[in-house]
Amino acid sequence: MTHRAHAQRISEQFSPQANAYLTSTVHAAGEDLQRLQQWLAPFGDGYILDIGCGAGHASFTASPLVKQVTAYDLSTDMLSVVKETAESRQMMNIDCRQGIAESLPFDDQQFDCVISRYSAHHWQDVPQALREVFRVIKPGGKLIMMDIASPGAPLYDIWLQSIEVLRDPSHVRNYSPGEWLQMATESGLRIEQLVTGQLALDFQQWVSRMKTPAPTVAAIRTLQQAVSGEVQAYFQLQDDGSFSSDTLMFCAQRRG
Repeated sequence: MTHRAHAQRISEQFSPQANAYLTSTVHAAGEDLQRLQQWLAPFGDGYILDIGCGAGHASFTASPLVKQVTAYDLSTDMLSVVKETAESRQMMNIDCRQGIAESLPFDDQQFDCVISRYSAHHWQDVPQALREVFRVIKPGGKLIMMDIASPGAPLYDIWLQSIEVLRDPSHVRNYSPGEWLQMATESGLRIEQLVTGQLALDFQQWVSRMKTPAPTVAAIRTLQQAVSGEVQAYFQLQDDGSFSSDTLMFCAQRRG
């Protein structure tokens, strides 16, 4: 699939759900946002880029702490939600730009820090996106990444990727911590801090947020019920379909 076709699929999938992501409790709160505040503390005079900003929760967290935030997303509807919410909260240091992660319309070494939350699993070419991140970060600047993570083990990984793409056809891949370490290193970024955790997901909210069609929801439930007890235990599968996913958050510095 071409970058343009994939971008169109993401836009079609997420634009109608912009307000749902603004009010989603999974996206509006979390330990990762609290940790983001701590990790952004050194950037009080900094210019921050939020890639795949979605409904803007990471941008809103960063806004009071830094000089300027550029909220960047593929979906113009998501960016409209960010703009309206930022204005209502009087966060006048947030501006919005539209585009894809693999081709950033910014100057070399423009930003002190790049952040991204729950977006990278939609990027068609993560290594290319990380090369772009390296390009736009100032020497010594940082990348702070937050996302759902693959467990790594094939038994768990294939099940996770299967239900993710059924629920959301624009899903590309969740990556393991080891895969992130390799991709970041190859792009010229050195991971300094990495935190893993788990995120509890209410099944009904998880599928409703994406307006997953009923037949596909049924297929996901079949996969949940058909897997081994080992997989069910790992993901803490509940009778109603709710489960837990691995997460990771890391801070990497641009070398040179």
